[in-house]
Amino acid sequence: MATDNLLVELLVEELPPKALKKLGEAFGATLLEQLRAQGLAGEGSVLTPYASPRRLAAHVTRVADRAADKAVSQKLMPVSVGLDAQGQPTPALLKKLQALGADASAVAGLKRVMDGKAEALFHESTARGATLAEGLQKALAEAIARLPIPKVMTYQLADGWTDVKFVRPAHALVALHGSQVIPVQALGLQAGRVTEGHRFESAGAVSVPDADSYARVLLEQGAVIAGFEERRAEIARQLAAVAAQVGEGARPIEDDALLDEVTALVERPNVLACAFEREFLQVPQECLILTMKANQKYFPLLDAQGRLTHRFLVVSNIRPEDPGAVIGGNERVVRPRLADAKFFFDQDRKKPLESRVDGLAKVVYHNKLGTQGERIERVRALAKVIGAQMGSDELAVHADKAARLAKADLLTDMVGEFPELQGIMGRYYALADGLPAGMADAIEDHYKPRFAGDSLPRGDVGIAVALADKLETLVGLFSIGQLPSGDKDPFALRRHALGIVRILLERDLPLQMDPLIAESLALFPQAPAGTGAQLADFIYDRLAGLLREQGYTAQEVDAVLSLRPQRLGDVVKRLAAVRAFAALPEAPALAAANKRIGNILKKADGPVDPHAAEGLLREEAEKALYAAMRQTAPAAQAQFEAGDYTASLQTLAALRAPVDAFFDGVMVNAEETDLRLNRLGLLATLHRAMNRVADLSRLAA
Repeated sequence: MATDNLLVELLVEELPPKALKKLGEAFGATLLEQLRAQGLAGEGSVLTPYASPRRLAAHVTRVADRAADKAVSQKLMPVSVGLDAQGQPTPALLKKLQALGADASAVAGLKRVMDGKAEALFHESTARGATLAEGLQKALAEAIARLPIPKVMTYQLADGWTDVKFVRPAHALVALHGSQVIPVQALGLQAGRVTEGHRFESAGAVSVPDADSYARVLLEQGAVIAGFEERRAEIARQLAAVAAQVGEGARPIEDDALLDEVTALVERPNVLACAFEREFLQVPQECLILTMKANQKYFPLLDAQGRLTHRFLVVSNIRPEDPGAVIGGNERVVRPRLADAKFFFDQDRKKPLESRVDGLAKVVYHNKLGTQGERIERVRALAKVIGAQMGSDELAVHADKAARLAKADLLTDMVGEFPELQGIMGRYYALADGLPAGMADAIEDHYKPRFAGDSLPRGDVGIAVALADKLETLVGLFSIGQLPSGDKDPFALRRHALGIVRILLERDLPLQMDPLIAESLALFPQAPAGTGAQLADFIYDRLAGLLREQGYTAQEVDAVLSLRPQRLGDVVKRLAAVRAFAALPEAPALAAANKRIGNILKKADGPVDPHAAEGLLREEAEKALYAAMRQTAPAAQAQFEAGDYTASLQTLAALRAPVDAFFDGVMVNAEETDLRLNRLGLLATLHRAMNRVADLSRLAA
């Protein structure tokens, strides 16, 4: 067997840019996986994927021209079925051997091996290893079949009769093992060594001499940077360099998704600086940035303070000697886009937000939940309650007004054109209407956090409206059974729940979870029984996931959240207390004892009164535990109420010795009823004292 490096390329029409990166990675990964599965590539084989607008390719090192033969041992049947009393083969055995391509002469070579309680006959043979042509054909077919294609096209081959389904029409297939062409086929194409370079800047056909020269030859003769990551890095380098040439601290806007998309649109990137008229800078920069990014795939330039400048960068796919025509063309294209944005902004400001509110009654929110106008009334009711609980009646009034105006910008021309700007434009229009800055901020911020890592609302008014908006969305959709399932979450309910969690957790608000859900449920009388509990589980699940991402162990999170703490701002302090407690030498024994106590109380006949009468204590160990608790529990309770959870648990750690002595010397389930109930009451008192901060039994091994 000889090994060499392998190169496979599919040359196609322009691939969908937003899917290109995944297509390239999947194509290469499946090829390597299939080659390894057939013994043609090993663990030491290295994959280099390539993806450009017109090609998917993969380079794999150390690929064998033929897989090693394999010894195969196949169970045929029990000995009692395959051989008669004289040891001669039965018809069933002969038929089985015939199916394997053997005859009666193979009977002598069969092995008898114990299989469970009986002997079985095994046929041993050698399976020929696949040739690279055979294995690559199978791997290539699998790689094409498993591509994450967003939408399949159907096209005809040159014969005019054969239909092919693929993401885009394919024009050439390259398959090289070292310098040798591997005779495989796919999508009606026979493999060769000839591909095409850049559509405009290449001489045309490019012959690839061997697998290892693929990327170099494409670059030198075809004017193509084949590697996605190499092309992306080159674009980023050019963006920074051209921005530096513009000067005045200019820097291109950072947007990984835009950079990925532009990388998927060009094969030979050439970054050029362009400009637009300064008068357009009177329009909010979010509008201009969005229209340049979304419609034109341009990179706006910001100044040192993060403000939009009148310059932008375009990533061209050609490198003419005089770039003036390319620059002028892009400047002409962007001008009407920016003019539209300016027109929308000017028109929208002619009507105050307040005048648009009534129009929301004609906008359907959900066919089972009414209009946006009805929704706004529910959000207003919740925002007033939350504002009052957070601080004052004045805050409630401001939250009510901000909630009333929060969705009014949905009826503006700008948001109609760019839905991504909802809230952002509401803030600008509120300021134009002369509303206070805090209220204008709340209109924008009630959508926050919009995504993982996004900032939280800036002020209390924004917090109240944001919580009300997210709670109304969650309870409303839960009430009609629109829950997320698997990876499907069309209404982004996980994001809404995580937003509530982050606001309550990070702002340490004096709000209780169950009352918040109850207030929200009161707005949806049609909600079926159990909706509140279902939503609470959903929110606490999001909280648990967030805490684990922040580095807390599943055991620590489980111990705290099993108690369903109502004030989420306390959770981090509780977790810190649990972590400090777990580090104490007394922790393992107390956690195990806590678990034991919980099991004893569960098995008791009915609920146990957490109370013990001193006169019914007989054993010295139970008297000692009672005395220790009377001394320790009040101090731990006071520390708990003061919010010093760490000190509270550390105070309770002093109970380890009397607890151990109690279980060593006291029979809890005594025959005498009053004695048994008293001891159970003593344990219930201890259990309640120990589990105020967290369920310590969850820390037991």
